[in-house]
Amino acid sequence: MRLIFLGPPGAGKGTQAKLLTERHGIPQLSTGDMLRAAVAAGTDVGKRAKAVMDAGQLVSDAIVNEIVSDRIDSPDCARGFILDGYPRTVPQAEALDGILAGKGIALDAVIELKVDEDALVKRMENRVAETIAAGGTVRSDDNPEAFKRRLTEYREKTAPLSSYYASTGKLQTVDGMADVDKVTAEIAGILENA
Repeated sequence: MRLIFLGPPGAGKGTQAKLLTERHGIPQLSTGDMLRAAVAAGTDVGKRAKAVMDAGQLVSDAIVNEIVSDRIDSPDCARGFILDGYPRTVPQAEALDGILAGKGIALDAVIELKVDEDALVKRMENRVAETIAAGGTVRSDDNPEAFKRRLTEYREKTAPLSSYYASTGKLQTVDGMADVDKVTAEIAGILENA
């Protein structure tokens, strides 16, 4: 099972990926986690990424693509993986296609969680209020202004992936505004037919 989850921040990608990871024993691969692991392991690509990050710059697509390629080669990915937050752009998607083709691997599905952005902002505001009421710590980017900026960035850079993957026949959409169990059931149905 090799999947990509698409959808804006707060759409529920992480929740659904976690459920699939628990059910099927395949890892959820997030770019941030992969970058940190490569840096911590001191791999060649991790050292290059660290130098770029230490200089306060963004890690290039070439480095991110190499880290993803190395991670997919890990033994725990032999039965599959879920990509969450990668690819972020069409050039990254094209690079991923080349990486997978070179390994003789095909994606089973690209699942996009469709959501109403205004409802997402309200959802985020409720989550922040609940976290504060429970005495928890709120992430610095969990505020309406920062969240709206993240949604705008998603729309500009990542949303074009929908058209890209639709053209490959891999894109499946799910109503991300439904309750978690209904979304999980829809995803299960897609995977059964993949």
